[in-house]
Parts: sequence; C-alpha cells; structure tokens
Amino acid sequence: MKLDKIQNLLGYKFKNEALLINALTHKSCKKKHSNERLEFLGDAVMDLIVAEYLCNKFKDMNEGDLSKLRAALVNEKSFAALASLIDLQNHIILSSAEENNKGRQKPSLLSDAFEAIMGAIYIESGIEKAKEVAINLLKKEYENINLKTISKDYKTRLQEITQATYGKTPQYVLISSKGPDHKKEFTMALMLDNKEISSASGTSKKEAEQNAAKLAIEILSKGKK
Repeated sequence: MKLDKIQNLLGYKFKNEALLINALTHKSCKKKHSNERLEFLGDAVMDLIVAEYLCNKFKDMNEGDLSKLRAALVNEKSFAALASLIDLQNHIILSSAEENNKGRQKPSLLSDAFEAIMGAIYIESGIEKAKEVAINLLKKEYENINLKTISKDYKTRLQEITQATYGKTPQYVLISSKGPDHKKEFTMALMLDNKEISSASGTSKKEAEQNAAKLAIEILSKGKK
C-alpha cells in the first residue's frame, strides 16, 4: 500500500508506517488491530489542540464563544473535511462489505480515521508535532477562523436545504479568475441538478463559493428558481 501521498498532504512522515496503517484500518476488517483505540486518543488530542489554539488566537473572547467555536471545529463534519484534505478516503482500509456500502464516503468513518491519524502522530512524535500538523490543516480548510465566519457556513446550510427539498447536492464550478496573483478575484457558479442557481465572486474560491451559496439560499427561499 502506497502511503507517500497521504504523508505528503499531512506534512508528516511516519517513522513507523505500521502505526499509520493501524490508524487507517477500520474495525470492519476484523483484523487484530483496528483504529478504534487511536481514534479515542486522537479525539482528546484534537480537542486539546483546538482549545489551546483558540485561547491563544482570541485572547479577549469569552468562554462561551470559545466553546461555540471549538464545537464548530471539533466535530464529525469538520474532521471529515480535514480528512478529505489528505485524501484519506482513498487510503482508509475497509472490509469488502463496508466498501460496497460506500464506506469511503461516510463522514463518520473519515472523521474517525482522521482522529486515529492524529492519535498516531501524538504517540510517535508528541503533542507539538501533532499541533503543527493539525493547525496547518485547519488553516487550509478554514481561511478565516472566527465565530462569525464559522457560524455562517452558507454552503453547509444550503446543502441541508437542497438535500431535504430536492434530494440533490449543489456543485460549484469556476467561471473565471482574474487579477494578479496577490489580488485574485474568483467567480464561482452554483449548480443544482445541472442548472445554474447563482454565481458570486470572492478573493478565494472558497469565499466565492460561500457567497454563491448565500445568494442561492436567498433565491430558493423566495422561490425564484
């Protein structure tokens, strides 16, 4: 099993690759070792890392808001997103039955495996290295970590609406990018069932997607499309 890609995306090279394989092995495989114990440890490691990071980043934020922000970052959805950043869905080791049951697409399995990997890094290299890896991934996934932007995840809200109403997931398509590298402007179209619902611009693709999702929520709520 080739593990170079996932380690490159992690920004961490395991000294003992057997530990990484353990972290990637789902319990459905019925092997001697699965990732359940590493997942248990990694959950606690991520909780501590995120709590410390937020306390240092937001020195004037009250405990209640810090708790809300931590809850928005330390959860299945967030960890599944971080798992996708490291291509975990293509590396997790599943049984044939779980594979056929679309296990690679399940947020719960991806989240658990991500926690297991963080637990494995902690065991091998300690909290500082685990912190470095985790924070780098968090910054990639969340360009602006603050209560306002995290609590207003329009893409998630829109997906909940479209799944419940239409049984469809929105798709985002890059229409254009212009400007110099240090001041790019991206325009994204939001497609639903191959139909353009909205389009919007931003200084990054993610910001443009969020803006397009926000506009789509307004359009769909008014029944214009």
